[in-house]
Amino acid sequence: MTGMDSVIALVEQYKQLGIDSQIDYEKFYLYSIITHSTAIEGSTVSEIENQLLFDEGISAKGKTIMEQMMNLDLKMAYEESIKLAREHTDFSVEMLKRLSHLVMQRTGTIYKTALGDFSSADGDLRLVNVTAGVGGSSYLSYRKVPAKLEEFCQWVNAERAKPMSAAQRYKLSFEAHYRLVTIHPWADGNGRMARLVMNHLQFEFGLIPAKILKEDKADYIYALIATRENDDMAHFLEFMADEMLKTLSGDIRSFLESTREESREKPVKGREKKIKSREKILAILKEHPEYSAAKLAKEIGISDKGVEKQLAKLKAECRLTHIGPDKGGHWQVNH
Repeated sequence: MTGMDSVIALVEQYKQLGIDSQIDYEKFYLYSIITHSTAIEGSTVSEIENQLLFDEGISAKGKTIMEQMMNLDLKMAYEESIKLAREHTDFSVEMLKRLSHLVMQRTGTIYKTALGDFSSADGDLRLVNVTAGVGGSSYLSYRKVPAKLEEFCQWVNAERAKPMSAAQRYKLSFEAHYRLVTIHPWADGNGRMARLVMNHLQFEFGLIPAKILKEDKADYIYALIATRENDDMAHFLEFMADEMLKTLSGDIRSFLESTREESREKPVKGREKKIKSREKILAILKEHPEYSAAKLAKEIGISDKGVEKQLAKLKAECRLTHIGPDKGGHWQVNH
């Protein structure tokens, strides 16, 4: 079995277990993607700190304003990207510049060059040449960037229109990531943009989005360098397959462990308790539709994860509907 075959097998297991149908799954998975992406660029804001920042507007103690703005900006860029992905909007240079503007809007810089001023905060394409670190080879000449970026958009749009398997769609998203990094269209934010474009395609195709973990930053950079130096996409595709195997298997393992913990909390007549818990949830939400999962768990006397699992099943059975935003919305019990 190849690396991508193993990834697809894990994706199927992931979906069969219902991990991606848990309450608030999309929100918290996105927060994790954002946290790891900014961490690769030097942010030290944790997932929990980002959750408080995004949902409650609570600043993380001991973290710089720049770090927190970096995370807020990337969240806004992903929200716009996901909207465009779900509308199947074609890629264009203007679309990419707009997303780059959102990524860098509060942390970007104005550059003054002999060719004129440009702003990374506005999503402007670079008017300077850049190298891949000290002693590294130069990226594409800035003069070639506009044409190469247009060529990139045409390539992505043509590939998106082709019938593809899930494995082929993942490979397309990984290759798009690599190609955009190689063009290096902006003075700042190229890594975040390349990862965002990769996830954009995965959202559009209905795939489980890939995360590049902050602890694997060195391997990630090495894979990009090896791919470029050897002109062989196999290096980066192999890295991304391994990274997905690592993240998916970790999520599955954590889910199964939490399920086992929940079953250990139940008495011998566990199924009877489950049914009673579900009926209690529905009864409570009829009286208190504003209750959160944490509040329900406290009322019923089971774990938060146990409540979230029951809520997801009740929603799947159309017995329960959540109306409004995650924060401030309410539940509707369907008869």
